[in-house]
Amino acid sequence: MGIETSRRAFLAGSGSGAMAIGMGAAAPVAAQTAPAAAAAPARLQPFDMADVTLGEGPFLHAQRATEAYLLRLEPDRMLHQFRVNAGLSPKAPAYGGWESEPQWADIHCQGHTLGHYLSACALAFRATATPEYRKRIDYIASELGACQDAAKSGLVTAFPNGAAVVAAHLRGEKISGVPWYTLHKVYAGLRDGAVLADSAPARTALLRLADWGVVACRPLTDAQFEAMLETEHGGMNEIYADLYAMTGKAEYRTLSERFSHKALLTPLAKRQDRLDGLHANTQVPKVVGFHRVYETTGDAAYRDAAAFFWKTVAETRSFATGGHGDNEHFFAMADFEDHVFSAKGSETCCQHNMLKLTRSLFLHEPRPEYADYYERTLFNGILASQDPDSGMATYFQGARPGYMKLYHTPEHSFWCCTGTGMENHVKYRDSIYFHDDDVLYVNLFLPSTVRWRDKGATLVQETRFPDEPRTTLRWRLETPTALTLALRHPRWSRTATVRINGKPAARSVAPGSRIALDRTWRDGDRVELQLAMDVGVEHAPAAPDVVAFTYGPLVLAGALGRQGLAPGADIVVSEREYGRYNDGPVQVPVLAGDPHALAAAIRPGAKTLEFTIAAADGAPVRLIPYHRIAHERYATYWKLAPARA
Repeated sequence: MGIETSRRAFLAGSGSGAMAIGMGAAAPVAAQTAPAAAAAPARLQPFDMADVTLGEGPFLHAQRATEAYLLRLEPDRMLHQFRVNAGLSPKAPAYGGWESEPQWADIHCQGHTLGHYLSACALAFRATATPEYRKRIDYIASELGACQDAAKSGLVTAFPNGAAVVAAHLRGEKISGVPWYTLHKVYAGLRDGAVLADSAPARTALLRLADWGVVACRPLTDAQFEAMLETEHGGMNEIYADLYAMTGKAEYRTLSERFSHKALLTPLAKRQDRLDGLHANTQVPKVVGFHRVYETTGDAAYRDAAAFFWKTVAETRSFATGGHGDNEHFFAMADFEDHVFSAKGSETCCQHNMLKLTRSLFLHEPRPEYADYYERTLFNGILASQDPDSGMATYFQGARPGYMKLYHTPEHSFWCCTGTGMENHVKYRDSIYFHDDDVLYVNLFLPSTVRWRDKGATLVQETRFPDEPRTTLRWRLETPTALTLALRHPRWSRTATVRINGKPAARSVAPGSRIALDRTWRDGDRVELQLAMDVGVEHAPAAPDVVAFTYGPLVLAGALGRQGLAPGADIVVSEREYGRYNDGPVQVPVLAGDPHALAAAIRPGAKTLEFTIAAADGAPVRLIPYHRIAHERYATYWKLAPARA
């Protein structure tokens, strides 16, 4: 998250002497306040988000839309059920949808939004330094602390009969919902509030909740713990690994390993893909946690499991957009054609969590394929998930021809992807640049500025990418500085050429590599990177006649208009309504012939990044980047008909 500077400050003052209060008798957890040294330190470091700014463009537009939404939401409405469960009077009515409506009560997701909201406010504070975000974090965390005091427990919940449900789950009784999944969001929100916004109330509430978890889980045998983990539990292993790194408490490290689901970990560590049929977003957060446990313990099995999972999901199980899954589940890729056209493909939460995993892996091993996947999914999954007008976000981004994106309502939905959507668009700056001791990595081509404090250096990136396949970087330096600038040569670009101060400096013909510019830089030095964007075609091996067209890293979607759509029809309450909106006569063009011949026949349109392709009947079909599709029907994958004789 670009948090190393703030994390060091947090670690310096992390000791609270917190007492662990279980659901039964209270028991103290040994106080150890020194941060733990990383057992497997990362090769690269992110820049603090406070040292990166975004320039004008679609990503900054998306950030501003999410910021406006965050500031419209009312903390007391999200706190309603937390206070009720603690025996306190609520201060405002609860929000609707997943947060209160009876049909959602059995999944125990009430309260997940508050956790995501805390994380989003922390990210927004770190990115913008706007005081209102920290004020809200402090207020919410203080209210949660009041709930802990009133309940005489470190546990805070918002789902009905919260403490009893959690207790039953810990006893191994059958429950209907996912309490640890929801608790994970609260843990994560408090962690982010403490680390990114230096919120003392968040730190206090977090450590009380963490110590409650240690005591509550202690009686379980390993077999009982593993059985509990069959129920979705988010990234609880990641949280306790973070807590161990923050405090040095051995109990937290132990719990991070216990929360690592061995039924998934063991086969992945042996490079065995047993994902078919599994609920996708139950697995991805576990694997994010596996890699975090590797960082804190040095156990290579966790690293190997995370790396293999990424490889099989990103490189063999993903759609052209970087998403994956049908109706939230992995499917056998031999059955690709049976699933690709589902209305419920590419759950946005999965893309959010896959990017977290990708970034974590990249920090340890900066492989170009990680950066390529990150870029593709960022454009075609994350940026594409937001309504550019309302700031609301998608749940699924299915590839059913004639489908449209559906967005949540501001106050009556609160899907899981509403929560991750709050986070997605306020953290764009966390993965543009990375560094080691003497190398600055430019990973994304976004208008932005990064300040490298230790070097007295600032790098300004000016670009209109992807409208133009080039970027310009300018140095602002206090003194001449020797360091290496590592520029990404993406896999989608045939060539990459570099000019320094107007003169040819380097040329690469190795897509999926880096161009290392090692020299003593001076104030005002200018670097120009020129890439090559071409139309391409993608398909799964099992379905060669089901294709998506691309342009550079962008998926091109057929823009099919608003046939049969009423204004505002794509802002919906229930994610379970996906697919119903395709009922009725929707005319989808038919494409015919060889996919590569079709790609070669795609022609530029009248506007930048607009193209046309001829349908089988000769009619032109307008193609635009998928991330620009909003409020109209589209097609990203096409089932090709045979070429006419």
